[in-house]
Formats: sequence, structure tokens, C-alpha cells
Amino acid sequence: MHSEKRAPLALKLAAAGGLVFLLAPIALIFVYAFTTEEKSFRWPPPGLTTKWLGVTLGRADVWEALGLSLKVAAISTSIALVLGTMTAAAVARSRFFGRETISLLVILPIALPGIITGISLRSAFSLLEIPFSTWTIVLGHATFCIVVVYNNAVARFRRTSGALIDAAMDLGADGLQTFRLVILPNIGTALLAGGMLAFALSFDEVIVTTFTAGNQSTLPIWMLEELIRPRQRPVTNVVAMAVVLVTVIPILAAYWLTKEGEHTDGAEK
Repeated sequence: MHSEKRAPLALKLAAAGGLVFLLAPIALIFVYAFTTEEKSFRWPPPGLTTKWLGVTLGRADVWEALGLSLKVAAISTSIALVLGTMTAAAVARSRFFGRETISLLVILPIALPGIITGISLRSAFSLLEIPFSTWTIVLGHATFCIVVVYNNAVARFRRTSGALIDAAMDLGADGLQTFRLVILPNIGTALLAGGMLAFALSFDEVIVTTFTAGNQSTLPIWMLEELIRPRQRPVTNVVAMAVVLVTVIPILAAYWLTKEGEHTDGAEK
């Protein structure tokens, strides 16, 4: 067995510098959520207080924006789980003309700049005379949430042996039973990971939401408006801190689930 070589000191310092560059701004958000100042930010803060947590909890506009974000993320993720899984099953488990083209078209929305997706959706809603509402935001978010679920599901479908499905059908299982007893246990962690990532992406999405929300404000849109016309700056940082936690936890969980699924697949092989 070959022993692993230690990384050079310069590489370690470069890695540490990269982490500081990425995480220092996020750390500032957490610090300024507890500052005693209300209208400006100084470093170091003149003092620390927890009063802004209570102030934030008492703001009705924060709760309204949070409720809309959670609702949109939940519905968008549900739609993505159904459509993304069905599309992944069709692409991975069957052969037909144009299969690769369809796969490319499914992935395209997440590759395009968000502003392009937002403008195209707004134009389509205006052309069809669809009024802006929660559902227009959901449709906008579903375009990229489906991609996240699809990518996770199609990769797991391709690693699932077709012999298992054939054996279940030979033993008399119908399509629904085969999916519930054979396919779902094999792709379950991939779907859960994809759903968590889709929820996190929807919860903190700004650009597409700006073009599809109308007069409504999700939590990220509320934060953007508060930065432009602030009333209590630390409240914005408290909300930003909550958004970081809400989005990071599902992403870490999705990473862990995907990693565990890969280990399980490797052990089975």
C-alpha cells in the first residue's frame, strides 16, 4: 500500500485563504445580526445584543415573506419530484429517437442565466394574460428544480440494475408494485437529496422570482428591498442568517445522502 503524501504548506495556505475568502462575508452577516447599531455598520461592532432576534420575530412582513417562500419552495419541489423522476425514468430506462436531445433540453434551464429564464417567463405570462401570483413564482422555480431532481434521479436509475426490474415483473409484480418495492428503494436517497437541493435553491432564489412575483415578496425579495430602503438594518441580517441556515442544512444533508448512496452502490457491486 502506498502512503498518502502530505500536502505542501503552500497548498494548505492557499486552501485556507480560499475558505476565508468564501466564508468571511457570511460570518459578517452573523456578527451584524447582533450589533447594537441600527442604521450603520462599523467594524468592530460597538456592542452585541440579541434584541434583534425578538424584533425580527415580531415583524409581520417577515413572517408573510417567510410563509410565501416556504409555500413556493414546497410546491415547486413537489412538482419537480414528480416530473423530474418521470423524465429520468424515461431517459434512463428506455431508448428512443431524440433521447439525448430531450436530456439536454431538460438540463438547459439551469444552464441559462437566471435573467434569461425570468424574462422569457414574464413574456410568456404576459402573452397568455396570466396574472402574477404564487403560481407564477412556482412555475418559474419549477423550471430549475426539475433539473436538480432529474440529475440525481437519472444518475441513480443508470446505476440500478435492469435485472431487478425484470425479475420483479417475472414474479408477477405490476408496474406500480415494481416501482414501490424495487425501484423506489434504490432511488429513494437520490430523490430525497434532489428534493432537498431543489427546496434550498427555490427558497433563496432571487432573479427568476423578481420577474414572476408581481407585487408579492418572498424572503429573498424582502431582503433585497430592505437593503435598498432599510428600516432596521440588523433585522435584515437576522433574516439573512436564517436563510443561510435553512439553505445550508438541506444542501449538507443532500451531499451526505448522495455520498451514502454511492457507497451503498459500490458495496452492492
